[in-house]
Amino acid sequence: MAEASLPDAAAAKPARPRMPPLVFVAIAWVATMIAVAILADLVKPYVFTAMDLRNRLSPPGHPLHWLGTDELGRDVLSRLIESIRVSLLIAFGASLISAGLGTALGFLAAHFRGLIEQAVLMLADFQASMPFLVLALSVLAFFGNSLPLLIGLMGLYGWERYARIARGLAISASAQGYAAAVRQLGAGPARIYLRHILPNIASTLIVSMTLVFPEVILLESGLSFLGLGVQPPMTSLGNMVGYGREYLTRAPWIMLAPALTIVLTTLAISIIGDWLRDRLDPSLN
Repeated sequence: MAEASLPDAAAAKPARPRMPPLVFVAIAWVATMIAVAILADLVKPYVFTAMDLRNRLSPPGHPLHWLGTDELGRDVLSRLIESIRVSLLIAFGASLISAGLGTALGFLAAHFRGLIEQAVLMLADFQASMPFLVLALSVLAFFGNSLPLLIGLMGLYGWERYARIARGLAISASAQGYAAAVRQLGAGPARIYLRHILPNIASTLIVSMTLVFPEVILLESGLSFLGLGVQPPMTSLGNMVGYGREYLTRAPWIMLAPALTIVLTTLAISIIGDWLRDRLDPSLN
C-alpha cells in the first residue's frame, strides 16, 4: 500500500510553472543589449565618429556598412552600438539613483513618522503632480548639458513611487513580530531596515524598477530627440532618432535602427517586469 501511494503523492505535487517563451525571448534580448553595451569597444566595426564620405547615405547591406551610413558617411551599426551603451548607462544609473533615493526617503518616513513623514509625502505629491519633462527641459536649458547632470536629473524621475512603496511596506514590516524582536535584541534602526526589512520588500522594489526603467529610456530618448539630452560627439538612441528624422524619406534606416531598438528594449523590460510581478506576488500563487 505504501508503494502504491508514492506515485499518487508525486502526481499530487504541483509542477513548477515553466517560463513562457515570450519572457525567455525578452530576457535574451535584454541580455544581448547589456552584452553589447559592455563589449561595445570590441564589437564596433568602426569608430562611431569615423566618416566615409565616399559612401554617404549607403543603404543597409553595403559590404562595408551592414546597416548603412548616415549623411556624413558614419557607420550606422557602430553608432547604434555606442548609442546602446550610452542609453543603458543613463537608464541604469538613473534607475539606481531613483530607487536608492526613494527607498531611503520611504524608510525615513516610516521610521520617524509625524512631521518628517508628512514632509516626505508632500514632496512626493509635488513630484507626481509636476510634469517631469517640463522640469527636465528647464534644468537642462539653464545649467547646460553634461552626462553626469543628465544621469542625476533622470535619477529624480519616479523616486516618489519607491518612497510610497518602501514607506508602506516598512510600516507593515515594523508591525510584524520579527522587526520588534530584532529591536528588542538591541539592533539599531539602520540594521533593522537594511538587514531585515529591506530584504523582505526587495522583490516589490525590483518589480517597480523594471516598470520605471523603460520609462527612463523613453524620457532620455525624448530629451535627446529635442536636442537637450546627449550632445555630440556622443550619441544615444534618441540622439540618432533626432538626427535621422531629417532623412526619413531618403535614408529611413538612420532613424529606424535606433527607433526599433528603443521599442524592443522597452517592450522586453516591460514583459520581464510583468512576469516578475506575477511570480513574486504571493496572492497569485
